[in-house]
Amino acid sequence: MRPSFALLIPLCLAACSQFPELDASVSDSVRDANYPDLVPLAQLDVAARQGRITDETTQGTQARIARLEARAARLRGSVLDAPSRKRLAQTVE
Repeated sequence: MRPSFALLIPLCLAACSQFPELDASVSDSVRDANYPDLVPLAQLDVAARQGRITDETTQGTQARIARLEARAARLRGSVLDAPSRKRLAQTVE
């Protein structure tokens, strides 16, 4: 019970701290701005074809996708090498 009480004191002190003023970080122009219009997907596709998506941005996106897929493949691999796995599989005497 004593260690949990020791952890409770810093938690209570942290709860008493002043929360930062996030409302002050937003400018008046952003706060007063209207919400964006909801438009059909077809209009967005037309806007994209008018120059927002170019061959360069497509190539950059494809390169990023390839890097992320390679990273995901590396993360799927085994964490332990074969000798370490064998040593852990042995029973402790």
